Amino acid sequence: MDWLSIRELLWDTLKLVIVIVIILFLMVYVVSITQVVGSSMKSTLIDGDVLILSKANYRFFDIKRGDIISLDYEDTKYLIKRVIGLPGDSIEIIDNVLYINGEVYEEDYLDEGLDYPDFHLSDLGYDTIPEDMYLVLGDNREDSLDSRDIGLISKDSVNGKIVLRIWPINKISLF
Repeated sequence: MDWLSIRELLWDTLKLVIVIVIILFLMVYVVSITQVVGSSMKSTLIDGDVLILSKANYRFFDIKRGDIISLDYEDTKYLIKRVIGLPGDSIEIIDNVLYINGEVYEEDYLDEGLDYPDFHLSDLGYDTIPEDMYLVLGDNREDSLDSRDIGLISKDSVNGKIVLRIWPINKISLF
């Protein structure tokens, strides 16, 4: 091997290392791929859907009502839920109707005919949602582990916003 071949090999190796570092940086701090496990977000998301999670979104933007997020739950688990209640909100669900601050909130993403128990924020011990806390629910309210069970979630437990479904291919969509 002559000097020129060694130099080219070193340059190619350096480019490969740079690409790997950039990809790792993006996967750790900017985006990641996640998969839906279970039926708690049916029919918006179904078991096996593959999603892109924006980890950087909430570094620049506030969490909004209706956002679909990934959040830490217990040591190694995560949940995918919809943000319903924001700091300062009062939340009630009566006869399958969501009330936010006393006003009816239309949820066109829910399946028709679901029947789930009434819920009042006071069930969790609050009149209004405290700062940096959120109420999250699954779209399949009959079968979802969410704030009704685990309580309000902190902003620190949010991994990021679901921005894109990439699988199955015939259901690719932005969120």
